[in-house]
Amino acid sequence: MQARRATLSNAEARRIAIAAQQFGTSANLRTIRDVGNLARRLGAVQIDSVNVLVRSHYLPLFSRTGMYARDLLDRTAYDARRRQLFEYWGHEASLLPIEMYPLFRWRMERALRGEGTWGRLRRYATEHQDLVQAALKQIREQGALGASELEAAGKSSGGWWGWSQGKEILEWLFWTGQVTTAARRNFERLYDLTERVLPAAVAAAAVPPKDEAQRSLMTTAARALGVATLRDLRDYFRLPTADAGERLLELVEAGVLLPTQVDGWKQQAYLHHEARLPRKIEATALLSPFDSLIWERQRTERLFDFVYRLEIYTPAHKRQHGYYVLPFLMNDRLVARVDLKSDRARSRLQVKGGSAEAGVNVRKIVAPLARELRSLADWLDLEDVEVTSRRGELLKLLKTGISA
Repeated sequence: MQARRATLSNAEARRIAIAAQQFGTSANLRTIRDVGNLARRLGAVQIDSVNVLVRSHYLPLFSRTGMYARDLLDRTAYDARRRQLFEYWGHEASLLPIEMYPLFRWRMERALRGEGTWGRLRRYATEHQDLVQAALKQIREQGALGASELEAAGKSSGGWWGWSQGKEILEWLFWTGQVTTAARRNFERLYDLTERVLPAAVAAAAVPPKDEAQRSLMTTAARALGVATLRDLRDYFRLPTADAGERLLELVEAGVLLPTQVDGWKQQAYLHHEARLPRKIEATALLSPFDSLIWERQRTERLFDFVYRLEIYTPAHKRQHGYYVLPFLMNDRLVARVDLKSDRARSRLQVKGGSAEAGVNVRKIVAPLARELRSLADWLDLEDVEVTSRRGELLKLLKTGISA
């Protein structure tokens, strides 16, 4: 049923949010069109380079639909003739529906003025235009290339973000929309002129005014979230704070967003006018740390009473839950978390740690979690699931359940 309510319980808000994120459906991903349609409903799929389990952008689709061919997502994003997604800064680096490209032109134009980008890239707006123009000339003449192939490449300075000069130039051009990702080679971006990558109709589409584009982006965010605060809506596409406040008032006035109260929320909530309130949610899913259901950690805590922090950058001895921890969604609650790794050499999905949330009956979640882990292993072409720790009741029962 539609959720046109002045007041919602937190449980109702949770079901609205989960349904809006396309959990509990019977969708199957068989074609490029299927993948494109799911991406449109989500608005964005975040990309991340960490590959301890699988590249993160593949996981949200699996979490919602189960088994699908991972190369189907690649073809949806990079097939030159059938491309339905493009890469840009949506919510961080993201795969976005291709027809949304004009909605980000204001962000590209802002970057050209040296605004809204990382400080170290800003200097290419004014100080190193000779290098920028040389890079564009090389791409124009040679076609798509990686950062290491740029004549002004330089050397990487090491570390997570120790980019070479060539990478910084290309990322500046990417941010400003002059180049985009034509393909990926072992996850490395291959950059080409935007007009050679995007369909002609998209590249030449009229550029909407900034306020109109932002209203469209916030509407997409509201539809994907179901019910949200201003902070949630702003965060989905990382809109400027002042702009987001103005757009919200405009969308309320237009009837797109309906002010509502959610029990236990301190902030004003807003309901998308088409949001659906299911009587119940039936779903089991392991969630990427970069899944759009849990992007905004304050919202995750507010909805699910689930405190979640990615501990990749935390020293090992200070980690509470593990290196790459996936929350486990069961129906309308986050009931557990598991630290996972793909041991590709031994063809094992390793469960290196895990625990149930306080108040959860561990014995009721072991079998559904074991099934989800086996399904994940099958999807990743791994032969077995291996629980490598017996710390805590969940892991002890899970080890027995998976071995049975």
